[in-house]
Amino acid sequence: MSSGEQQIPPWLQEQVGRLQQLQQNLQSIMGQKQHLEMEQLETERALEILKKAGDNDAVFKNAGSILIKSTKVSLIAELEEKKELANTRITVLSKQETRVKENLKEAETKIKEMLRGPSDSQPKTGTPK
Repeated sequence: MSSGEQQIPPWLQEQVGRLQQLQQNLQSIMGQKQHLEMEQLETERALEILKKAGDNDAVFKNAGSILIKSTKVSLIAELEEKKELANTRITVLSKQETRVKENLKEAETKIKEMLRGPSDSQPKTGTPK
């Protein structure tokens, strides 16, 4: 190889850029999922404690920086709904995570194939799809 061939070809730069974007997407999805899982655990703990409380015990809910008196029944319903919503969002994020991981594998495989050297699988013109 001469020194002029050391430059990264545009088609390879495009694939590496796509790979980096997929990695960023995966990190974002995993971060969101982790946040929701922590939120769901907090909600489950709150539900456990609330269900142990007596029916006549005073209960409060957080509303910004203040607490508002509520009823045990309405708080349980609210927390159950919050838990269900978090679970749905986690399911969606898990599916997105799986798809992005599959796309990452494909992109990595494509780049490896491109780096193997001149062959029929390497694009001669344009960009690979």
